[in-house]
Amino acid sequence: MSLVSQILALFAYAFVTIVGLGAIAAAVIYVIDKTQTKHAIRRNYPVIGRFRYLFEQIGEFFRQYFFAMDREEMPFNRAERAWVYRAAKGEENTVPFGSTRDLRPAGTAIFVNCPYPILDEETRPTSAVTLGPYCRLPYTTSRFFHVSAMSYGAISKPAVLALAQGARTAGCWLNTGEGGLAPYHLAGGADIVFQMGTAKYGVRDHDGRLSELRLRELANYEQVRMIEVKLSQGAKPGKGGILPAAKVTDEVARIRGIVQGRDSISPNRHLEIHDAGSLLDFIARVRDISGRPTGFKTVFGSYDWLAEVCEEVHRRGIESAPDFITIDSGDGGTGAAPMTLLDNVGLPVRESLPHVVDLLREHGLRERIKVIASGKMINPAGVAWALCVGADFINSARGFMFALGCIQAMKCNKNTCPTGITTHDRNLQRGLVVADKAERVARYQEGMEKEVAVIAHSCGVAEPRLLRRQHCRIVQTGGHTALLSDIYPDPVGSA
Repeated sequence: MSLVSQILALFAYAFVTIVGLGAIAAAVIYVIDKTQTKHAIRRNYPVIGRFRYLFEQIGEFFRQYFFAMDREEMPFNRAERAWVYRAAKGEENTVPFGSTRDLRPAGTAIFVNCPYPILDEETRPTSAVTLGPYCRLPYTTSRFFHVSAMSYGAISKPAVLALAQGARTAGCWLNTGEGGLAPYHLAGGADIVFQMGTAKYGVRDHDGRLSELRLRELANYEQVRMIEVKLSQGAKPGKGGILPAAKVTDEVARIRGIVQGRDSISPNRHLEIHDAGSLLDFIARVRDISGRPTGFKTVFGSYDWLAEVCEEVHRRGIESAPDFITIDSGDGGTGAAPMTLLDNVGLPVRESLPHVVDLLREHGLRERIKVIASGKMINPAGVAWALCVGADFINSARGFMFALGCIQAMKCNKNTCPTGITTHDRNLQRGLVVADKAERVARYQEGMEKEVAVIAHSCGVAEPRLLRRQHCRIVQTGGHTALLSDIYPDPVGSA
């Protein structure tokens, strides 16, 4: 027998063997499916019924790359993500042949271009803002776009390192998220906002209350510039943080002060905070111990309670006010959360931001309390809108995740993120090269501030912080537009 004949015979034998094994496997699966009682589809359609689950899993990828149009996906469409990718890579962000964005839906922001826009030589650098004028260590920054809260544990070591190094290069701050201060936050050299969640990871005692000793130790790090007390977040308003057991490694457990290998679930609120007075008491306590500007982060569902906080501030004195309020959007964020909360609880920042700004003006506290906006603002139009409404700063988490290489695989709550951003699997983390991604983070931040400035100059102001409500129009239900300043006029007698 010739060599060719032998090879063909081997292939034939292998083929028959594979087909035979496949038939045996199919027969076994047939019997299993036909006799099991949990899945009606598999019981009625043994073997082929299993393809339903496969198609469900791969369907989101087919929709993303083959079927969905550039502006169709949620939570972020392909056009929005593509802008971030180009900015992060330093690529040209001009596009040909007109906009693909539908400008007709209600709520669309359209900026008011000036007939005599600012010349390049008339522009000026973004002005600086100081937070915490009454604390021992006020913080001043001219950057208005910053890295929002993402905890180490929820995101990986290389992701934190890249964000920290990129933030330092760009000159913006990095929020730790509620998972405590990790050495990787500090390693990058960026300004740090330490977020204190309801479990007080990193500064907790054995009972889950604030440990003043650990807070003083934290305050020894000069990089920690502010402290944010998290009341709630956009992913799950009214519920504490959730970190699945698979992500609670030995190191994560040590940093947080919890048990390895168990789900890390924070209380729904701070044990010490139950009304306006106790909120201000807690903020004053943290600020006094740390010396840092201290404020709180929340998702708004109503505004009466904030009015009570403002009234209590006036009773105590202006120095008792929170140094800032971070307004998160009720339509979700990077955190894993029950769909019930993601879809149904908390107001989107599009509604809450102007109302909170106006409420602070009504109480004469707008200059004292700085406003930070957070929630799906990953492109220049969203950031410019927030500045027009009255925000001092804008935070983004998912924008910076896209800068790191996120492909919106929707695996953040598992340990299987294909880009290495939200997984502790070393093999998957290899894909995230810190030095390269740090550059992308910095370019994205710088590109954002540059393009928001382009909008500002087109509107006739010299720098982004001069954007006001009269510089933006919002499409209404009937298709016409209205000025933001008409939709949200300045409160009577506001300061």
